[in-house]
Amino acid sequence: MISRWLGTNAPYQTTLQLQEEHVQQLRSGAISETVFLLEHAPVYTIGRTRDQSSLGDTSHLPHPVFEVNRGGQASYHGPGQLVGYPILDLQNYGKDLHASLRVLEESLVNTLADFSIVARRREGLTGVWVEDRKIASIGVGIRRWVTMHGFALNISPDSLPPFLSITPCGIDGVTTTCLHHESSQQPDTQEVGKAALHHLSSKLAELATNSTTRTGQLPPPK
Repeated sequence: MISRWLGTNAPYQTTLQLQEEHVQQLRSGAISETVFLLEHAPVYTIGRTRDQSSLGDTSHLPHPVFEVNRGGQASYHGPGQLVGYPILDLQNYGKDLHASLRVLEESLVNTLADFSIVARRREGLTGVWVEDRKIASIGVGIRRWVTMHGFALNISPDSLPPFLSITPCGIDGVTTTCLHHESSQQPDTQEVGKAALHHLSSKLAELATNSTTRTGQLPPPK
């Protein structure tokens, strides 16, 4: 698996096209699995669902809205937030989408622990939480077992105000928080990205090994 840092203020449409290209190339065997890390220019996203009430009145939203092929309700991406897009072939991981989602959550929990934050998953809710405050959102799309989209981890307070204009992930009354509010440390986005990549790689290796053990077969070559 390789990683690429796409910088700050990355346009959403450009990164979406990049993901789609890599999904096709990975399916054809032309490239290896890739994780894109970045900060987006301000944007709201929502999965393809009839119920888009979590966006509220879109005419009053301060930033553009994109409807995309991932699960979940409305979310926000922008400066001060680490976004990760793992382009993975789930045939290497037992064709288990739910297990891959848990890997994303656990990777972020372990990343936050590096900065002395006790985070957790919540039963029945996708994402990562510090007590009852949401610090990271997760939404994944899949095409013929290849994933796109991924996670968004709030790093600095700059990432928080735009959430007030929506119902984040469709959860009424949710409070969003960020790493800088929850830790005495103040790392930048790239530093957190390096930690997240380390933990994600480790958890994916565990999942691949466990999947091979269950099936008794070697995973496809990457």
